[in-house]
Amino acid sequence: MAHRVIWSVVLLAIIVSLLRRWDTLRQTISLRSVGLFAVTALLIGTNWLVYIWAVLQNHVLETSLGFFVTPLMTVLLGVVGLGERLNRLQAIAVGLAALGVLVFAIGKGGSLWIAMALAATFSTAGLIRKIVPLDPLCGLLIETSLLAPMAIAWLWLTSYHGQPVFGTDAVDNVFLVLTGVVTAVPLLLFSIAVKKMPYSLAGQFQYIGPSLQFLQAVLLFQEPFGLFHVFTFGCIWVGLAFFIFDALRGRRGLGV
Repeated sequence: MAHRVIWSVVLLAIIVSLLRRWDTLRQTISLRSVGLFAVTALLIGTNWLVYIWAVLQNHVLETSLGFFVTPLMTVLLGVVGLGERLNRLQAIAVGLAALGVLVFAIGKGGSLWIAMALAATFSTAGLIRKIVPLDPLCGLLIETSLLAPMAIAWLWLTSYHGQPVFGTDAVDNVFLVLTGVVTAVPLLLFSIAVKKMPYSLAGQFQYIGPSLQFLQAVLLFQEPFGLFHVFTFGCIWVGLAFFIFDALRGRRGLGV
C-alpha cells in the first residue's frame, strides 16, 4: 500500500506539472478543502487497507460483494446527501440489493464487515469529492499527498527492522512503480466522472470492477460459492438489470 501512495503522488505531480496546473492549485486551495480531503484520504486509506487484508486472507468474494454494494450506497448517498431522486425502477434495484445484503448478514455475517467497510468508505469519499469545489486532478494530488508521510514512515520502519522495501529484482520494482499508475488513473477518472454527472448515475457505472473480482474469486481462486452467496449476488444482479434497463429506456427517451 505504501508504494501505491508514493508512486501515485509522483505520477499525479508529473501530470499537474505537464498540464501547468500548479497555479490553479494554489489559487483554489483552501483550509476547508484540505480538511475535507484529509477526510477522504483517511477513507481511501482505510479502503485500501481493508481490501489488501481481505485479499491476502482469501476473502476476494467479500471484496467483490463490497464493490457491488458500493454503487448502491453511492446512489443512496446521492439521494440523502445531494437531494437526487430515484424513479421506481431505481428504488426497486436498491431495495433488492439491500435484501441481498440483509440475507448475507444473517447467513454469513462474520465476513459482512469487509463488504460494508469497502462500500461505506469509497462511496462516502466520492460524495465528499463531489461537493468540494476543486479540480479533480488537484484534489486527488492533495488527497494522496496527505497519505504520503504515513507511507514513507511505514517504509522507513520496514527498512529499520531489516526488511526490504523494494522488490528483489528489476521486474518487481517496475511492478511496484506501476502500482501508482493503476491506483491513480482509476481514482482520477472517477473523480472527474462524479464532477460531471449525477452522483446516483455515477454509482451505476461501478459494477464492472466487482464483476471481474467475482469471476476471479470463483474461477481463479476457487473460493466457495454457497447458497447465501447465490441469493445475495442474485439480488444485486437483478437490481443491476433494473438499473441497466432504466438507463437504456432513458437514452431512448432522449433520442440517443
